[in-house]
Amino acid sequence: MSDPDGSAEPAAGAPAGGRARAVLEYLATSLVDDPGAVSIEETPGRGGTRLSLSVAHEDMGRVIGRRGRVAQAIRAVVRAAAASEGRDVSVDIVD
Repeated sequence: MSDPDGSAEPAAGAPAGGRARAVLEYLATSLVDDPGAVSIEETPGRGGTRLSLSVAHEDMGRVIGRRGRVAQAIRAVVRAAAASEGRDVSVDIVD
């Protein structure tokens, strides 16, 4: 949803994570062997929304990747999805 001036304005009452949360959920469930164990917790803050991703212990390596490259890519894609809505989102991968 855009204003006449072209700026992306979040819809009133929309969840803080919105598209970013959906993208994170899609990526995480696509990567892991146990998609039922994927959970995302949203925490609003002053600097934006924090999305905390939890996966099964056995899938942690798949989500983090070698030298954290998969995790970096996930964060970049989710941040881009949030930016398209004019939001700031960070992703934490928790044990």
